[in-house]
Amino acid sequence: MSYLTQKTIKNNINFSGIALHSGLSVNVCIKPAEPNFGIVFKRVDLKENNIVYPNFINVSNTSLNTTVENEFGAKVSTIEHLMGALFGLGIDNALIEIDNEEVPILDGSAKIFIEKILTSGIKISDSPIKIIKINKEVTFSDGVRSITIKPSTLNLEIEFQLKYKNEIIGNQKNKVKVYEDDLSDVYNSRTYCLFEDIEEIKKKGLAKGGSLENAVVVKNNEILNPEGLRNKKEFVNHKILDCIGDLYTSGYRIVASVTCSQGGHYLTNQLLRKVFQNKDNFSIIEIKEKNLPHTLINKNLLRSIA
Repeated sequence: MSYLTQKTIKNNINFSGIALHSGLSVNVCIKPAEPNFGIVFKRVDLKENNIVYPNFINVSNTSLNTTVENEFGAKVSTIEHLMGALFGLGIDNALIEIDNEEVPILDGSAKIFIEKILTSGIKISDSPIKIIKINKEVTFSDGVRSITIKPSTLNLEIEFQLKYKNEIIGNQKNKVKVYEDDLSDVYNSRTYCLFEDIEEIKKKGLAKGGSLENAVVVKNNEILNPEGLRNKKEFVNHKILDCIGDLYTSGYRIVASVTCSQGGHYLTNQLLRKVFQNKDNFSIIEIKEKNLPHTLINKNLLRSIA
């Protein structure tokens, strides 16, 4: 069985939940798709012009989530955790039917998405995968925040650093090799916020569905969630999850080294836009070989969550 061929899910996956920002109830059905179909969203609550492609060019909002929008104004928001799960399990092709504008937040991480995909099973085709290989270093900065992508050998490395005045979050840093490491902590890490920011977020009409069931809330030197943190680096690990999901809006898995300081959805999207402005920055390679020194699927993740 080759890990270098395209994959989809074996059976339909259904789930429902509350949308983090709208607070509305949403139903989602992920369906298998043929090779070279890609990841495609379909707004089934709309009768026409309802196909939305999760591509970095279609990203229309990066404020506290990643939103993609088609030319007719149909949107799908908060896609990053689901996209991260699909990336991590090597799902190349899937049709995602959704009956509202926002993907449910579920528990605030990618954990439930991962579990449901593994329960469905993964169908492997005979069609070779394509990967994006970064050829030149590219950096995007926004004040003190920055993100850089540069060539790597056979992996996607992500190094992420947070810098908060809050003592609980503080200056957290972590580095992962997406195609080799056990990413259980990354995929289980929940979205988070500071208690003092909640009022301002809600004034903007966001986080209507937020609660301690789907987000880690930090107030001064205390974590308000009774169960505490799921892992010691849950804050920075969640940012790495977001980064993985946002990188998948490139359309393919990437071989590169990414370093980010105090970034988020905006920086990752701007980096991708900058990379793809110049064809010298990247190559799209179809993998026809039967074997590589590693897999492009995280086998440790499959073992640890299954």
